[in-house]
Amino acid sequence: MMTLPPPVLAAVLAVASALPLLGWALLARPRSTAAQVNLVRGLDLPVAAAARRGPGGLARLAGGLTPGGTVARLDRLASTAGRPPAWPVPRLVAAKLVLAAIAATLSSLVVAGNPGLLTVLMAVVVTGVSYVLPELLLYSRGQERKEAISLQLADTLDQMTIAVEAGLGFESAMARAGRNGTGALAEELVRTLQDIGVGQPRREAYLALAERTGVPDLRRFIRAVVQADAYGVSIADVLRTQAQEMRLKRRQRAEEKAMQIPVKVIFPLILCILPTLFIVLMGPAALDIIDAFSE
Repeated sequence: MMTLPPPVLAAVLAVASALPLLGWALLARPRSTAAQVNLVRGLDLPVAAAARRGPGGLARLAGGLTPGGTVARLDRLASTAGRPPAWPVPRLVAAKLVLAAIAATLSSLVVAGNPGLLTVLMAVVVTGVSYVLPELLLYSRGQERKEAISLQLADTLDQMTIAVEAGLGFESAMARAGRNGTGALAEELVRTLQDIGVGQPRREAYLALAERTGVPDLRRFIRAVVQADAYGVSIADVLRTQAQEMRLKRRQRAEEKAMQIPVKVIFPLILCILPTLFIVLMGPAALDIIDAFSE
């Protein structure tokens, strides 16, 4: 039985881990969004033809082989991440299977060349990581988007409060904040107004906004707005109160992160800085002691 040298085995495993990332990069090409489909409908353009095409054969096959719960979880993650045009759910489903197949094929070649318990475990780990890699990337993007919305919420509420106190209605203030703002929160406000414009009830559009983003602070704000609309409470008072609360929460989160810094610094300090400091300070003294006793 041929046994691969350790350097060659390490190189093969590194290539097996890198090829799934390459396959993901090739699969995650930008595609036309639903908005682009509506804009180019009826036009004889190449982008229109590309937009009208549904999922490819590989995506349909992957959708048939993937459990419904996995597809629903990917759909929720994509909604939290803002549904990136380059990462539609059918492409994510296909990418999971393709990356897992590539990793499994390369891992099986490594195991065949050097069978052993450690090699088999590493092959299983690489295959599993390749299968969940699209979900991990999508989850990471969703977390970044949620954090960005949380940071933008206080300033956006301040803008809406000023607009409402100046005489605008709540939806007009939301439209102004979405038009003047940048980032994920402004995009979500514009989408909510579009949902209301096409006939969706305001309450359902607001609740859909809270469900789509998954940000706790925004969910509390939406709940307060819905209750104010139901009971006739002044929306200006609600906005002012919510803006003050969001600023307080943002300050508290900053203080909490600042208090976590000493704890996070302890381990690098103990493992990296203190040993080097002891070597620099005690090294010459130790050498002198050794020379003294050796004489």
